[in-house]
Amino acid sequence: MTFQEPITERAGLESPAQLAQRLNLPFDDLRLLTRALTHSSYVNEHGNSGDDNERLEFLGDAVLDFLVGAYVYQHFVEMREGEMTRMRSALVRTESLARLARKLGLGEALRLGRGELQGGGRDRDPLLCGVFEALVGAIYQHKGLEAARDFVLPLIKPLADEFSNEIPELTVDPKSRLQEWSQRQGLGIPKYVFAASEGPDHAKMFTVEVYVDGKLFGTGSGTSKKDASQSAAQDAIDNLDMNSDVTGN
Repeated sequence: MTFQEPITERAGLESPAQLAQRLNLPFDDLRLLTRALTHSSYVNEHGNSGDDNERLEFLGDAVLDFLVGAYVYQHFVEMREGEMTRMRSALVRTESLARLARKLGLGEALRLGRGELQGGGRDRDPLLCGVFEALVGAIYQHKGLEAARDFVLPLIKPLADEFSNEIPELTVDPKSRLQEWSQRQGLGIPKYVFAASEGPDHAKMFTVEVYVDGKLFGTGSGTSKKDASQSAAQDAIDNLDMNSDVTGN
């Protein structure tokens, strides 16, 4: 069974069916793929257009962290923990996933609201990163971990090879720095909580709080939840004693 709607600028310049055929995606029913391609701005303008892709984006983010982390562990046996953390962070950061989304042409299939379209949403890194994560989440939900791995790893391998020559220069992102510090202190892994969002769909700002050992350590904002989480981690670092043990300086 397949589902298809007429192609319009807001519904996507490429239909879910066309995208699935072009990329040979493993979907028996295109409704889940359609949801993965649907930004919240589209749903806000079309009350009966189904769910947006935010929950699938959350799922895909977790699946990517696992698959990419496992790949780095298995294929870069000479790397120490800090180097593996840098590599994984570089591979799953917003810019890297947006780059993969552009390679796949996902922007053309995005279903966007009018404001996002006018704001150039088809080529904005946060939206492209989000739709890539949502697509991974949809594949995982529909076909399981092996199908998700088969989709992700051929895309990740060239990036990993590229970044492997740059490990000493790769910047440790704030989330990784905070996690390394909190684990050294025996405080476990920081927890990031989505707190709020505000603004129009094409210029929405997200706020995230980060907790360590159950205590609020920092708050950050950004144009995506991923960027807001990084901002919250940096705020937490700024709120700590700025010594070498925390900052890595």
